[in-house]
Amino acid sequence: VQLQACGGGLVQAGGSLRLSCIASGSIFSINVMRWYRQAPGKQRELVATFTSGGSADYADFVKGRFTISRGNAKNTTYLQMNSLKPEDAAVYYCNAVVWARGSWQYWGQGTQVTVSS
Repeated sequence: VQLQACGGGLVQAGGSLRLSCIASGSIFSINVMRWYRQAPGKQRELVATFTSGGSADYADFVKGRFTISRGNAKNTTYLQMNSLKPEDAAVYYCNAVVWARGSWQYWGQGTQVTVSS
């Protein structure tokens, strides 16, 4: 599985961005898609989770503002980010989990989100 994240950029506080994670390879083996983020000097943190069954879960700090979803083609996972705050600024990474004789994780390269106050 290969992942390509894109859609980051510079936005003013209160604005919106939509991140995309495009998967290639054995995409039908993916069980869970996640978005993580890492701000300078901080640990990487989980932002949102989307399962192959269609359920979504969010970190408390983004609930009500961010939405994770899957495209119709099943190879793209989105993170719609609304009401952005300066503290949302970070490099955002998409992550895929495959359960096949163990648990395997794959990472995209990250996309930078900058929020100006």
